Amino acid sequence: MTDTEREIQAMVDRETDAWDRQDAEALVSLFHPDMVWPWPPDAGAHDPVHWVFPLGRYDRRRWKAGWEELFRTHELVHNRRQTVRIAVSEEGDGGFAVVDVDTLWRDRASGALFHWKGRACKGYTRVGDRWLLILHTGLLDYSE
Repeated sequence: MTDTEREIQAMVDRETDAWDRQDAEALVSLFHPDMVWPWPPDAGAHDPVHWVFPLGRYDRRRWKAGWEELFRTHELVHNRRQTVRIAVSEEGDGGFAVVDVDTLWRDRASGALFHWKGRACKGYTRVGDRWLLILHTGLLDYSE
């Protein structure tokens, strides 16, 4: 693994840690101001023509408030993430990580389960001497 790949893995690890600690401030610190996060309506919707933008373009206040509400209303049951691949541009200024996500939440009031399960592509851009998350796809199922 190259130094740049290790830096991107560290970004994946920081995000995972922020979810584990339910730390909305740590989450929003990872994002580029132009971050976008399209989502498929379900894990089988591989054709992006059907995808939606439930969060819109990154808005620190709005996104942080949404995650604080999630953390207030849901208990984290487990958060398992595995990096499958890291790719870096030839110029070393962009990259992506493919991450398998299995995160399970339980609604504190109803007990209903809320499962995030699938594969994501997390796009990173180098800004000065640091990396920021600029694109994240919603989770898709690629199982055989």
